[in-house]
Amino acid sequence: MNLLGLIGISLALGVLAWLAFLWSVRSGQYDDPEGPKYRMLDDDEDQAPPARVAPRAGTAPAAAPAPDPGAEPARGTPQGQTPDRP
Repeated sequence: MNLLGLIGISLALGVLAWLAFLWSVRSGQYDDPEGPKYRMLDDDEDQAPPARVAPRAGTAPAAAPAPDPGAEPARGTPQGQTPDRP
């Protein structure tokens, strides 16, 4: 290939790269390069856990369910005793 042909090809590739760069700048690719890495650390307000509802005045708290007398005892629990349940 001729030297002028290689120079023409290199200039054409350079112009294409320059046009691609201009397109990326105009489309906003470089507007906020730091934002996405901090955005993942922000809490979303719409995904907050639901608030706990306080019991109404004058109502008794719910009682724990009674243990099943026919159930097998949990491992490490002596026979005849029920395991502590939170």
